[in-house]
Amino acid sequence: MTPAAYAVLNTEAVAHNVAVARRHAPTAKLMAVIKANGYGHGLLRIADALAGVDAFAVARGDEGIRLRNAGFTQPITVLEGFRNGEDLDAFLQQRLDTVVHSFQQLEILETRVETEQLGVWLKIDTGMNRLGFRPADVAGVYQRLRQCRIIAGPIRFMTHLANADDKADPKTPEQIALFNATLEGYAGERSIANSAGVLGWQEALADWVRPGVMLYGISPFPELTRRELGLQPVMGLYSQLIAVKPVRQGETVGYSGTWRCPEATLLGVVAVGYGDGYPRYAKTGTPVLVNGRRVPLIGRVSMDMITVDLASQPDAKPGDPVALWNEALPVEEIAHCADTIPYTLVCGITQRVQIIEREN
Repeated sequence: MTPAAYAVLNTEAVAHNVAVARRHAPTAKLMAVIKANGYGHGLLRIADALAGVDAFAVARGDEGIRLRNAGFTQPITVLEGFRNGEDLDAFLQQRLDTVVHSFQQLEILETRVETEQLGVWLKIDTGMNRLGFRPADVAGVYQRLRQCRIIAGPIRFMTHLANADDKADPKTPEQIALFNATLEGYAGERSIANSAGVLGWQEALADWVRPGVMLYGISPFPELTRRELGLQPVMGLYSQLIAVKPVRQGETVGYSGTWRCPEATLLGVVAVGYGDGYPRYAKTGTPVLVNGRRVPLIGRVSMDMITVDLASQPDAKPGDPVALWNEALPVEEIAHCADTIPYTLVCGITQRVQIIEREN
């Protein structure tokens, strides 16, 4: 059966985007962020496409365990770290490195008698105000970590940039300066840069970089397109017309009648909706490609269908191809039309969307 909504993944684009990251950070090791099911692209599929990177980063331990069970041997860092002793046992068994960001974690580590089994990143909160130790606490935490028998190898350091997607914002250089000042005199590898840091802030390029969204061909900057950054999109979302019908002037379309036809036109119904991951709040006028040509979304997005104005395509018919985003229609543009960010769109693809892999 031909799928209604389906996503086409070009996994060769992943390698291209890795090469872009390496050109921007030629001396840094690359920790590829593949959390949230590889940003909706499939955890194991993306890990396969990233086989040449130095390490993986995931948000939670179960993601790291999936990678280990699938046979991946690269270092894996769990960015949220372990939550309790049971988690820590699993990290040890599966050889997962952990971020240490809280005193609760530190206290758990101090109770363990295992010797040199756990790789650790000490996280410093330089202004994100999410996870991490305040700079004033770092010296004491570092000394306590050095006394923990369970820790293997040198302690490494990381922070996370809050506003790196805004090149005019002074917060990023402030965070970088605070991180460096806090660690003056300390040995140990460091990591600062996310995707925006890699592409936009050379001073953030430390021993390790942690690119995420750029690996999937998506710009981390609202004012720059992925083409301007030299990135290739990995995901395209597609469907087809399932109905074409005339609508008269003055008739309304869709739930709540939010769109009223200003003049007689031809309406197309596309088999995709928020049940597939298309954004519920995409506005009237959001572009959709029908037969490779732009037409506007009209009316509200429903669970299984959207409607488009086919006035510019009077010969359109059921079965004609539709692209919701792809190489020619950037996902960043659709996100802007829905008052969201592209991360939410690619991460929001649902289980009923068929995934098709292809090469360039």
